[in-house]
Amino acid sequence: MIMQPKPMATMQPPTVIRVMIADDHPALREGLSALLERQADLQVVAMAADGQQAVALVPTHQPDVILMDLRMPCLEGADAVAAICAQWPEARIIILTTYDGDEDIYRALRAGAKGYLLKDAPCEELFTAIRQVHGGQKYIMSQVAQKLTDRFQSSELTDRELEVLQLLVQGNTNRDISAALCVAEGTVKFHVRNILDKLGASDRTQAVTIALKRGLARL
Repeated sequence: MIMQPKPMATMQPPTVIRVMIADDHPALREGLSALLERQADLQVVAMAADGQQAVALVPTHQPDVILMDLRMPCLEGADAVAAICAQWPEARIIILTTYDGDEDIYRALRAGAKGYLLKDAPCEELFTAIRQVHGGQKYIMSQVAQKLTDRFQSSELTDRELEVLQLLVQGNTNRDISAALCVAEGTVKFHVRNILDKLGASDRTQAVTIALKRGLARL
């Protein structure tokens, strides 16, 4: 009986993950694109310079994974995530940013992002995050996850307290805030005391510093 040789097994090509990059810095977009293209299973199919452009490019290019910066002109990252997820609930978006304030993280994940990574993360961690999110999982780097945990353990500011805090960050006095919000100056003082207590701040200056670091308010 003559044995027929078995056919040689053929290597299956890796599944190519189509990636879109949304960042307002041209050099970073180009550098990140070149980095990803060196991976056999990653292909950059589109690049956006702001959040509004990112939303517009999704239906045309239909990326598998979107890398989204947080602070961009026209439409910020978290708002772009919300807009994309409203139209495509299955969108897989990873925030790739320098901002690690707990409120920034919370807003982005609440908007629908599936991952959160800082720009100083090692390349291999970025590749892992893309592949993991493409596979239907979430990816939040450890230091980001810790800040998110701290956020849930702290007392949450009310909408009115956030308004007062934003005005504090802009350098307004209690009288200025009273006029801006059309409330009594005593009411403003009450809100300021609550803000200091919830943020664990000893004075207004420290409260402003904490607010900026956590992403609760902006200059």
